[in-house]
Amino acid sequence: MPDPNLNVTAVTHQVYAVLMRVVARRSTPDVVGGAPHRDRGAVPLEQVLWFVATGVSVAVIAAILWHQIRDRAETEPVVPAAP
Repeated sequence: MPDPNLNVTAVTHQVYAVLMRVVARRSTPDVVGGAPHRDRGAVPLEQVLWFVATGVSVAVIAAILWHQIRDRAETEPVVPAAP
């Protein structure tokens, strides 16, 4: 039995492709060669700063955890004594 989700996904992609063609015909070309205006992969500064902040926070958490692990590894284990 075919997967019904596969059919929904296929229809969604077809509708998206048709809409992108319609939008491309209506948009005004802004570069030589007639290509419509599209995102060219520029990354905004805000996004870069979010990635940097995420990397710094991960590094800080990793340093804290590593410090705790190292401290516990260096402590002498408590040896139980027989009564």
